[in-house]
Amino acid sequence: CSARRLWCINATDRRTATAHVPARHRVQTPDGPIDLAVTAGDPRRAVSIRNRLAEVLATEIVPATTHRPRQSGWVALVGGGPGDEGLLTQRAYHLLSTADVVVADRLGPRSILDRLPQTVRVIDVGKTPGHHPVPQHEINQILVDEAAAGHGVVRLKGGDPYVLGRGGEERLACERAGVEVEVVPGVTSAVAVPAAAGIPITHRGLSRGFTVVTGHDQLGALPSGDDHTLVVLMGVTTLPTTTADLIMNGRDARCPVAVIERGCTPEQRVTVGTLSTIADRARDRGVESPAVVVVGAVVTLSPDWTIPAAHT
Repeated sequence: CSARRLWCINATDRRTATAHVPARHRVQTPDGPIDLAVTAGDPRRAVSIRNRLAEVLATEIVPATTHRPRQSGWVALVGGGPGDEGLLTQRAYHLLSTADVVVADRLGPRSILDRLPQTVRVIDVGKTPGHHPVPQHEINQILVDEAAAGHGVVRLKGGDPYVLGRGGEERLACERAGVEVEVVPGVTSAVAVPAAAGIPITHRGLSRGFTVVTGHDQLGALPSGDDHTLVVLMGVTTLPTTTADLIMNGRDARCPVAVIERGCTPEQRVTVGTLSTIADRARDRGVESPAVVVVGAVVTLSPDWTIPAAHT
């Protein structure tokens, strides 16, 4: 190559190369792609630096674009997971980095809001049990109006938008208004929170399936065997009636139950008992929402399960 006056590129050994090409990576954002190109003398070092920069863009809230008027806005329904910021997906970080407006729930990774660029406007529509200051139809309208104004809107929801999160209603409202909408799946608390407490919702020899319901659902038609796991979301206030209904409809009163508060956060706490005891135990310990209730034999796999106390 030298004799013919040609550039020689050798990505495996910089000492034998007379030219180097950048290590490239493309990050996709709603406002268009961001291209990284890194040169560092040593191709291997350039690749390492490129990978690290790509990781930062994917997992940190970085203002990836200047917030400018758009010809048309967009809405992204983003599942934020049960609370641990580390459970956000890379796509969620990309969208938060390019959003003009974030419409946030009470649940999910609230800490991420403090690290958003100052140009991002946060609209808090959080609900607490029995108190819904912003009704669902108003939330739908906020999404439509903000997008119609040319804004990029992230609807940051706890868990997964499509698991008892009313994400389907929000998507349909946007589509009816002609608003571009994207759904970003999230880690659902129905699965992640029991896992964080050491409870697999299915386990060979103990459970072959599971059902996810809210504490307001009718429970009579559900499988009543301990080998079918029941996961109850939003069920703290209705725990006494839920357990009574399950016993009335065939569940053994000695069936193990766990209530996991603030799952996947440093404040996680687990209360265990049986269908006949868990309501009193939860009351005595001052259990509060947010919490996930798990009913079934798999609860015995939790490190917090105690025998025979939990059976009394």
